[in-house]
Amino acid sequence: MNNFFFGIYPYIALSVGIIGTIARYERDPFTWKSSSSQLLRRKQLIMGSVLFHVGILIIFFGHLGGLLTPIWIFDALGISHGAKQVLAVVAGGFAGLLMLAGGSMLLHRRLFDARVRATSTFADTGILVLLMAQLILGLSTIFVSLQHLDGHEMTKFMSWAQGILTFQAGAADYVADVALVFKLHLVLGLSIFLLFPFTRLVHMLSVPLRYLTRPGYQIVRSRRKNTPAE
Repeated sequence: MNNFFFGIYPYIALSVGIIGTIARYERDPFTWKSSSSQLLRRKQLIMGSVLFHVGILIIFFGHLGGLLTPIWIFDALGISHGAKQVLAVVAGGFAGLLMLAGGSMLLHRRLFDARVRATSTFADTGILVLLMAQLILGLSTIFVSLQHLDGHEMTKFMSWAQGILTFQAGAADYVADVALVFKLHLVLGLSIFLLFPFTRLVHMLSVPLRYLTRPGYQIVRSRRKNTPAE
């Protein structure tokens, strides 16, 4: 199971994520949007959205740089594994709290505001719940990380992530003996990548210029059909 979840599943999740995202953009470009509910209820949205997005961006790029930067670069810069561990805990914890505050506001309005809930799809609510669950798992790993401030545990995840991207055989062995909360965090994170093309998360990739120049108009509300009484 360890080999499947951390040696095979990463390739399944990343393949579906990449191919599915490209296919969605090519086949259904007008579904490529964040589907904002601001017109329905502005309250909680601005503050919640700002906190949520600032937090998630810090966490995303922190993970990206922390996991994929070769270990020898940190060694060459004189940054010890322990110092990197402390930085990850402090910065990640701060960003996580921002995301938790913002995400709680967004989830509350989506679940308890009748108009927002009525216009939300299962995928809209489901992906937000998964992101919050992933965040809680991530914050929970801090308590385990504080017991390993030498940074040795972090190097395992760096070796695993870089091993996966370089198609290294036996990459799953790097995380075979890590705490369960870390494994759950990794599996759920990979699952979010797998679900990425089928949710509103695709709007994260809206920066490319081709998106800004796509042809035609976007239908955001269907035309109401006339009834016999009308």
